[in-house]
Amino acid sequence: MPIALYALTAGAFGIGVTEFVIMGLLLNVGADFGVSIAAAGLLISGYALGVVVGAPLMTTATARWPRKTVLLVLMAIFTIGNAACALAPSYAALMAARVLTSFAHGTFFGVGSVVATGLVPRERRASAIAVMFTGLTVANILGVPFGTWLGQHYGWRASFWAVTAIGALAFLVIALWVPKIAAPESAGDWRADLRALARRPVLLGLLTTVLGWVGVFGVFTYIAPLLTEVTGFAEGAVSPILLIFGGGLVVGNLLGGKLADRRVVPTVLGSLLMLAVVLGLMTFALHSHWLAIAFVALLGAAAFATVAPLQLWVMEKASGAGESLASSFNIAAFNLGNAIGAWLGGFVIEHGPGLTAVPWVAALAPLAGVGVALLSLRLDRRDAKSLVVPACDTPAM
Repeated sequence: MPIALYALTAGAFGIGVTEFVIMGLLLNVGADFGVSIAAAGLLISGYALGVVVGAPLMTTATARWPRKTVLLVLMAIFTIGNAACALAPSYAALMAARVLTSFAHGTFFGVGSVVATGLVPRERRASAIAVMFTGLTVANILGVPFGTWLGQHYGWRASFWAVTAIGALAFLVIALWVPKIAAPESAGDWRADLRALARRPVLLGLLTTVLGWVGVFGVFTYIAPLLTEVTGFAEGAVSPILLIFGGGLVVGNLLGGKLADRRVVPTVLGSLLMLAVVLGLMTFALHSHWLAIAFVALLGAAAFATVAPLQLWVMEKASGAGESLASSFNIAAFNLGNAIGAWLGGFVIEHGPGLTAVPWVAALAPLAGVGVALLSLRLDRRDAKSLVVPACDTPAM
């Protein structure tokens, strides 16, 4: 793999830490600002919704720029946003800073996915995407547990200062390693991009992504209270268990990329089905210390096994015009799923059957995603048949 891919991985690492570290700090942030766990969880939803809004806006605004310039500007926004998080004097200010930071997220991964696939042969595109997204998995193995530990011992603001430093370092690495890549000649035709994005196969692909990650974040947002209040772990055990979750992410991410290089569609369906099974069984596993640890690892593997296949699937549906925008929109779709999942988990906790029911409720979402993917495939086959011109039965003269 080209060294430029690992520069993209460094940027993904920084973004992954700032997105996920808040999960381990919900109790600390809530106590500092005097808000409930569910309200603190909205910091995740706010970030995710910022990605949803920011991805198309930033991608369209920077469509004519050289792609390396786009990546550097996004990392600058990311770094400034995290510094604002560390300095936030109130819950509202922290929410605003999180939203500012999130504007870099979708376009970075969207443009980064297009750059990554352009650096390797066609048959290795999914693996190239997986290498870039390895930054997210390594963030969960190293960055998030360390950030959680740092926040628990020195205050949650220290975690955001650490992420600010990571952002500055990622900016430097991208500046050094990523080659200068000009914007595509067709850049800037946002109407053609939107027409490509509005095609039914692309929209159904985006919906599949949303549903899959509603399930992931329905549980992962509240992983700390699930482990402490349901399983009975001490608060100090959350950080080491998140390390195990990160290990599952790495395995699932690389496996999903390898399988999708061979056959994209079966990998999409199989990974979503496995995610639903893991979430459903996690309902029972949380009542045992050892099973809870095992299923946290399995959740990480099942969640990130879906990432590269879903990203490549949507990019293929929008091949040509709109590929960069569709790629960014799919990152937004992941984060819309995150936002809905965080809200769904909070609703189940406060107005539904309670914290223990969160995993099985979350499992329904990726099951629905499998249904949407199957519907998309069926409609694609129907359209392909309709394009076949029937043979003429009139006898030859």
